[in-house]
Amino acid sequence: MQTNFTAEQLADPHVAEAESILRKCVHCGFCTATCPTYVTLGNELDSPRGRIYLIKDMLENGRAADEQIVTHIDRCLSCLACTTTCPSGVDYMHLVDHARTHIEKTYRRPLMNRLTRNMLAMVLPYPGRFRLALKLAALGRPFAGLFDQVKSLKPMAAMLRLAPSTVAPPSDFARPATHAATAARRGRVAILTGCAQPVLDPGINEAAISLLTRLGVEVVVPQGEGCCGALVHHMGREDQALDSARRNVDVWTRAIEDGGLDAIIVTTSGCGTTIKDYGHMLRLDPAYAEKAARVSALAKDVTEYLATLDLPIAETKGMTVAYHSACSLQHGQKVTMAPKLLLKAAGFTVKDPPEGHLCCGSAGTYNIMQPEISARLKARKVKNIVSTKPDVIAAGNIGCMTQIGSATGIPVVHTVELLDWAYGGPRPKGLERTATD
Repeated sequence: MQTNFTAEQLADPHVAEAESILRKCVHCGFCTATCPTYVTLGNELDSPRGRIYLIKDMLENGRAADEQIVTHIDRCLSCLACTTTCPSGVDYMHLVDHARTHIEKTYRRPLMNRLTRNMLAMVLPYPGRFRLALKLAALGRPFAGLFDQVKSLKPMAAMLRLAPSTVAPPSDFARPATHAATAARRGRVAILTGCAQPVLDPGINEAAISLLTRLGVEVVVPQGEGCCGALVHHMGREDQALDSARRNVDVWTRAIEDGGLDAIIVTTSGCGTTIKDYGHMLRLDPAYAEKAARVSALAKDVTEYLATLDLPIAETKGMTVAYHSACSLQHGQKVTMAPKLLLKAAGFTVKDPPEGHLCCGSAGTYNIMQPEISARLKARKVKNIVSTKPDVIAAGNIGCMTQIGSATGIPVVHTVELLDWAYGGPRPKGLERTATD
């Protein structure tokens, strides 16, 4: 793609990076076939290629974002299926990240949109606030239908419907501690506690820590770690995202210096994609560039790390698992085979649902901010998963689990919960007993 940026514009390293990304696009349109919003809406401007044109026009002319640009950028799920498809290596992720930052700085959103985004940014990254908000949601749930009647309040209705009916108490496994290996030690890792996941499903990290320690891996839950910054990063609130990244880099650097780390384990793939990008996010910060790159290099999805270990022989559970490959894992991190191979080795029959490359519509806060598009993607995803006739659905991202679980009675559990069960841990909640148990 030909660009016409001035030398003055290119002096800004962020603009220079955007320009180099834009120049790789050859307008081939391969991305349109795998873009969930284009497949759903059929609008060229809701495809990666269309958004690239809008971003180019906005940045090249050095102008503020307008309603049209914001509408179509906001509809992007950041699923990154386009990057998997693109034959030219267009780094769409960092281009749309830059566009969102530009939008946040130059566009004044409607009042209710601002309030909703501010509320999400002030609540979701903080487990205590989020837990309280979920408890209060029970009071507001009866009004969801009324909120649906007002366009600007639809996100509130979506939030209330997504909120679970019960909230688990805080888990001991979320507190700072070192969990010793219960077998001959063969590794030492830190694990991301996160923000939303330990509130929505504390059993995920409990299963990961239990499994890892039984396999001989010491697991550290460091003091001071918090939200990875993904949520505000995708809102264009770059300063907040970078503050989160710096805090976590400092925490994990201390853990590296105090005993070493073989990996930083992440059980929420949306967080993993962001943490693996810390090196890029902080590349211009001389105080953090090197440390952030080291942290990013150590970040591993839990299945990615487990695939490096020699696992014992598991007893067959006689269950069929539909594996939902979260976009942040298959497209963002290119981790595709490890979860399925681990499940197969653990004795499960694994099924790949049709259209596995398409997003389920969760995408962080997308199912709140874009509820109508999200609902269509969810229905499509659940239909494809159900067609495999599974006993259970496995996924590696809490957002996907919540989204899919809201539309089917089939149990939805994290991949690591099934693996923990296969190798001596407790049965995941919600699973029925089988003849082999």
